[in-house]
Amino acid sequence: MDRATAASFGLRRPSPRRSATVLLLAAATLGLATGLVALLERPPIEVVDASPVYLIAVVAVGSVAGTWPAIGTAVASFLIYDLLFTEPRLSLVIADPRELLDLLLFLLVAIAIGRLVAIQRSRADEADERAREANSLFALSRLLVTAPNARAAASAIADRLRADVDVERVWIAVGPPGRELIVADTDPAGQPPATAVVTTLVRTEDEQPARWVRTHTPTRGVTRSDGEQLRVSVAADGETLGSLGAIRDRSRRPLSRAQTRMLALAADQFAVGLRRDESRRIATDLEVARRGDSLKTSLIDSVSHDLRTPLASIRATAGGLADPAVAWSDAAVREAGSLIDAEAERLDRLVRGVLDLSRIASGSLDPDLEPHELSSLVDPVVKRLRPMLGDRPITVAVPDDLPAIRVDAVLLDLVLSNLLENVAMHTAAATPVAIRANESSPGTVELVVEDGGPGVPARELERVFDRFHRVPRHGQGARQGLGIGLSVVMGLTDAMGGSVTARPSSLGGLAIVVTLQTVPTPPEPAG
Repeated sequence: MDRATAASFGLRRPSPRRSATVLLLAAATLGLATGLVALLERPPIEVVDASPVYLIAVVAVGSVAGTWPAIGTAVASFLIYDLLFTEPRLSLVIADPRELLDLLLFLLVAIAIGRLVAIQRSRADEADERAREANSLFALSRLLVTAPNARAAASAIADRLRADVDVERVWIAVGPPGRELIVADTDPAGQPPATAVVTTLVRTEDEQPARWVRTHTPTRGVTRSDGEQLRVSVAADGETLGSLGAIRDRSRRPLSRAQTRMLALAADQFAVGLRRDESRRIATDLEVARRGDSLKTSLIDSVSHDLRTPLASIRATAGGLADPAVAWSDAAVREAGSLIDAEAERLDRLVRGVLDLSRIASGSLDPDLEPHELSSLVDPVVKRLRPMLGDRPITVAVPDDLPAIRVDAVLLDLVLSNLLENVAMHTAAATPVAIRANESSPGTVELVVEDGGPGVPARELERVFDRFHRVPRHGQGARQGLGIGLSVVMGLTDAMGGSVTARPSSLGGLAIVVTLQTVPTPPEPAG
């Protein structure tokens, strides 16, 4: 027999308070119906048979209390009408057979109506309970979906279950049995009681519904609890991931099937959330490991090629100078020395770039941010790197009246140096270069370094700051650089609280825009 049928027949054991309420309702409705029948069957109305009025009492009791109270009310109505309104009065004997037939028909109709009303009321209650259950489960699912992880949603889930399942306290623990860690508790002030007897929800793999079973648990430091302790296992794929516990008053009626389903489904959904978090963590670890291996491979590949070239030049030139069989003129010696110096400087740039990238990746940068005039930082870098830029025409437009910027002078020097070295490496000898700055918005200054070189395809603009990424160029011969210069620029700029972007240059090549924070203007004193 399902729950709706059992409820309609009134088979659930009612509480004393509910029984008293039903008796009072039956007595009141029977009294009102009796008074109304007496009024209708006496002058001046004089209705021949007003017994159907008692159907009002039957319907009222059936809609509130179920089938059996409705049947009882119908029988009581039959007896009251027989005693008070049929001849002979105050006797169960019925003199007129026609009246007896009418009363029996009335009794059958009353029982049928009471039964139908009780079934309808039970179905309405069942529908309401299903709707509440669906809303609660939807809310629980939404909490798990919108939260960053299952543990972050645990507190909200516990609060929701406490309100919907009608229990005094709910907590959620994560971990294997015996080593569980409580991640949410609606009463965090005290530890949950460790009682020796726990009511555990036992679920089977077949279609049988779950059932509550009282079990003895070996616990240390058992504490006394006035309420009944409930426990639902949080498990997935046969592995116990934690538990869901609750405390409820022992005097209350047993949990309904809907409330039991809600606890079971909440535990299952939380287990799925924990599995999802574990899968996400594993996927993230694998992705980090994959990218780390890719970066290591790129670094080894780039360093092995780009360091070999200057080292080979230095070794060949130094070996020639050391060969006693070769006669070197003074001019040739100076030229060889210049070549060694240039290749050593190139090697220094490569090593410095790798070290800067390593510092950025490890987060060990600690910028010393101080107020500086931008022009005083740009001019020395341009002057120092002028020999590397060769015959390229350089235009510098950094107004002296720009607001002071808040940067680390050493890091900004490295940023501008990397940008100019990038121009020298990837543009032709006569390519124009422009360095300009302006106040883009209140609180920020833009430093733009642009050139008239071949530029970067639009699809590659977003990747120019990726580590070890080289922009492919048609007809390009040997590779140039490690592909880390602009990555270093972005890392250093981010460390100073700024930002960097790439866009096509008005000169026809590439423009790198470095946005820097200005020094906040102190508020004017109140007049």
